[in-house]
Amino acid sequence: MNIRLSALLLSISALALSLPSISSAQVNGEAGRASDVVVQGSILEPEKLQVKDDAKLTALIRAPEGFKVEVFARDLINPRMLAVSDKGIVYATRRSVGDVIMLKDADGDGKADDAVTVASRPGMHGIAFDRNSVFLVTIHDVYTADVMEDGTFGPLKRIINDLPDAGQHANRTLGIGPDGMLYIGSGSTCNECQDDNPESATVLRASKDGASRSIFASGLRNTIGFDWEPTTGALYGMDHGIDWLGDEVQVEELNRIEQGKKYGWPFVYGMSGLNPRMDPPEGVTLEDWAKQSTEPVLGYTAHSAPMQMAFYDGNTFPADYHGDAFIAMRGSWNRRPPSGYEIVRVNFENGKPVAFEKFLEGFLLQQENAKYGYLGRLTGVAVGKDGSLFVADDSNGTIYKVSYSGSATTQAAEAGTIPNVVTDMPASKIAIDLVEAKSTNAIAVKSAFEKDGPIPLQYAADGDNASPAIEWSGAPEGSKSFVIICDDPDAAKPKPFTHWVAYDVPAATMKLREGMPGTPVLQEPKDMKQGANSMGSLGYTGPKPPVGDPAHHYHFQVFALDVETLGLEPGAKRDAVLKAMEGHVLAEGQIMGTFERELTSK
Repeated sequence: MNIRLSALLLSISALALSLPSISSAQVNGEAGRASDVVVQGSILEPEKLQVKDDAKLTALIRAPEGFKVEVFARDLINPRMLAVSDKGIVYATRRSVGDVIMLKDADGDGKADDAVTVASRPGMHGIAFDRNSVFLVTIHDVYTADVMEDGTFGPLKRIINDLPDAGQHANRTLGIGPDGMLYIGSGSTCNECQDDNPESATVLRASKDGASRSIFASGLRNTIGFDWEPTTGALYGMDHGIDWLGDEVQVEELNRIEQGKKYGWPFVYGMSGLNPRMDPPEGVTLEDWAKQSTEPVLGYTAHSAPMQMAFYDGNTFPADYHGDAFIAMRGSWNRRPPSGYEIVRVNFENGKPVAFEKFLEGFLLQQENAKYGYLGRLTGVAVGKDGSLFVADDSNGTIYKVSYSGSATTQAAEAGTIPNVVTDMPASKIAIDLVEAKSTNAIAVKSAFEKDGPIPLQYAADGDNASPAIEWSGAPEGSKSFVIICDDPDAAKPKPFTHWVAYDVPAATMKLREGMPGTPVLQEPKDMKQGANSMGSLGYTGPKPPVGDPAHHYHFQVFALDVETLGLEPGAKRDAVLKAMEGHVLAEGQIMGTFERELTSK
């Protein structure tokens, strides 16, 4: 141990970080268009410290009474996400190395025997087990492989190859939901911006063969850690707050993540705080965006940098820990004083989160000269089959094992099956078969493809994902607005898959150019609104049937209404639009095209 480190360790003082109110803010003034605010930011990067002796290192780490912290493995370079297989073997992904390592403890001494690389791809980060299969995610790709008898992985099979570009947040994570679907955390490309890919800043939901996926929830800047509460089946995740809004803003958000909801980013943060630097698209105010967004259930100290999250389902910790969540907080670089560098526990009561409390501390140290240093930046948490908790530090390359050695442990009940709370839409007919028009005269509809002919690639998701030009004629007198809906009845789920919902199209508009923007309210045609497609984004999304499927049929349907507006906010779903149309449809028409993906595409 060098003299400087010895002096530092002799002069350690505990760093007390207070938890601010979720409504506390350093933003002063008025937020909105033509904002006038003052924000003060900080850059404070603690120094990395190393303690080579296991006993001295773990003696610096503070845990609740009765808990024991041990070094499970050292010198691993960059362990990030952790996972434990059905056989109890610990695995860690290493983003900077680009691999997955297996860490067996064959002799049962509480330490890993060695590290064995079992998979290797650049940018490897997320990992999840599903019985004898493993799923892995890099920036753009999702892989699956069989888990062999000895714990190694079979050949990797790529099932997804087109996740969004990552930019600032390249740390993809994934998990298997109670519904048997694959959930993927897809962070934003930036601190705060209007990402042009609707799959950025989301949690995605995909089939385990990768053949189909949709946006499960949006407005999530960078939700790396997420997991399912074991008694309710609700999905919870910790989202990284926006930087440069001040030392106390934005808090890190614990969200209950539900299908179809949006969570504010980049325009709204915390408890409906309005971002003074970002204006939503024309036709939508910050207040509108806040009303349409779901607030977090709890907030934690700003800039703590939440990473992996895991609910405790073991039976060796005290019984009141069962069903609580652990979250790794990697630590700040832009807060004074620093925050994070710890493991926190989220207390759940009756299946709902009620409070944060610190579980492992001592990784962040302060010298007498007021400089800060850290012993670890914590990234991964996973519950072992023996009920212990594994914790990864990606800076000093260490994995810790936390066990309970107290004598008053009460055995928790065995974990049951996590309920599935996600309900897919029931099968339905295409819109034109559900709507009763007052006139039997059909509207004539034309598009950029021949009737019943193939749809050109530029209008498909694998092409330019541009909406095709569409025009119509023959609308009856008295038509005051139009609705456009594009349905694919050949999709497996949902049936039909809706590719476009547009409403309040002005009566004077009889055609739309190709490549309409995916904004909630259009400037041309003025005040035309767009709803949510089955992908989970707004506006048009192009055909993307599973590879190997016969050609799907895409029905572009036009409805003439006797009202100027349906009275719906932008972003409405097809069912809401159809309900609002009832009794107002004067006439209807459609054009159908087909599309089949090539076997070489994905």
